[in-house]
Amino acid sequence: MAYICEINGKKPEIIYPTFWEYKIIFDSSSDEKSIIKECVGDRKHKLKISHTSKNGKFKSFNLSVLVNNDTERLELFTLLKKYSKFVL
Repeated sequence: MAYICEINGKKPEIIYPTFWEYKIIFDSSSDEKSIIKECVGDRKHKLKISHTSKNGKFKSFNLSVLVNNDTERLELFTLLKKYSKFVL
C-alpha cells in the first residue's frame, strides 16, 4: 500500500506558515479547552467540537493551529497525543 507521501518518492510540499488541521479525540471527562491551551500556548488556533460518541464516552474536535514549520507541526502532534486518546 502506498501512502500519499510516498507517491513518486516525494514528500508533499507544505508552505509555511499555515493553519494545520488536527482531529483530536478525548475522554468525555477531559477538560479539552485547558489541554489545548497548554499545548498550543499563544499560537492562533480554533477549536470546534465535531462529534460526541453515542454513549457519551468520547468527544472529538477539529483543531486548526497556525504553525511556522515542520518541527512545530510535528512537536504539536506529539504533545497532543500525550493528552488525548487519538490524534489524526
